Amino acid sequence: MKTLIVLCHPLQNSLNAHLAKKAQAKMAAAGHEVQLLDLYAEGFDPRLSVAERQDYYSAPFDDDGALQEVEALILVFPTWWFGLPAMLKGWIDRSFLPGVAYDHDPDLKALTPRLHKLRHVVAVTTLGSPAWIDRLVLRRPVYRALKWGVVKACAPKARFAMLSLYKAEGVAQSRADRFVRRLERHLERLN
Repeated sequence: MKTLIVLCHPLQNSLNAHLAKKAQAKMAAAGHEVQLLDLYAEGFDPRLSVAERQDYYSAPFDDDGALQEVEALILVFPTWWFGLPAMLKGWIDRSFLPGVAYDHDPDLKALTPRLHKLRHVVAVTTLGSPAWIDRLVLRRPVYRALKWGVVKACAPKARFAMLSLYKAEGVAQSRADRFVRRLERHLERLN
């Protein structure tokens, strides 16, 4: 399976970087073609340019088929203030584009999905908060935004999963190891 892992964390020695490397190793060991995109290491510019925004509805963008060929997308990131990091949000804004991830209907009211090969999207995130705040108080805003706002709009047949490590700041090694095993078990089930 052609797999793209997108890592979004400014620190190379972060728990998120560790999780991304574990995911990369697990997918490669299973024989999948894996690309790791480290947004910070690449110096990715998350800002949508003036020209990109002006052309947003007039001409389809082209990504040379890169995103359209991906079968599994794994996003590894911290949840900050119960939202996506700006860098990852910018990557979505600049990658899930008309002509790439979807087409606009002529009346601009509905989207037609284009990511037909994308079968799996796995969001792997760390949060400083306890689970009850994310789940009960805020009703999982990152989960809802990714699943319903991005994945189901552009790849409605893709399975979406979110693995969240709560209270991750200062997490004990044994708990981090259990989370890695949970991630690896989940990745084993992707086919």
